[in-house]
Amino acid sequence: MKTTKYLFSGFGGQGILFSGKFLAYKGLTADKNVSWLPSYGPEMRGGTASCGVIISDGSIGSPIIDKPDVLIAMNLPSLDKYESTVVSGGTIVLDSSLIDRKVERTDVNAVYVPATRLASENGMPTLANMIIVGKLLALEGETGSEIIDETLKKVISAKHADMLEVNKKAMQIGADYKE
Repeated sequence: MKTTKYLFSGFGGQGILFSGKFLAYKGLTADKNVSWLPSYGPEMRGGTASCGVIISDGSIGSPIIDKPDVLIAMNLPSLDKYESTVVSGGTIVLDSSLIDRKVERTDVNAVYVPATRLASENGMPTLANMIIVGKLLALEGETGSEIIDETLKKVISAKHADMLEVNKKAMQIGADYKE
């Protein structure tokens, strides 16, 4: 039985909750058991935001994640707060545009993606989160476009249907990025 615990963290307005929601729906689309637990400060934009996602072949006992297998850190306070909690052998994917230090631990896989810079350079300044998600999926070997398309259609509302292709492009930029 495989269970993976993901923790997304950053500032409100960076798409932390949307990223977690995407991953959770992707798990549901793959017929897995899923838990999605968002958390954010009262400020929303600019405050703290985090989102825990658990995807499992079996039952999920609790949505609380105290030791994530994967940490996605979109800002320095998130890396500072959660780096020590990642399981040994786990992965930390961080936005190196906004985080100017290296991961201090040597027992985790650290992946540096300048997501905010790449998003800005490609005319999609609000999609650094999806660039990171694209990189995460590439690391996990899960870049099948059919399931990604199906999942995006579930998490992007009809009102924002015009964002489907730009989200796919952002994810592809992340998947293709080489350190």
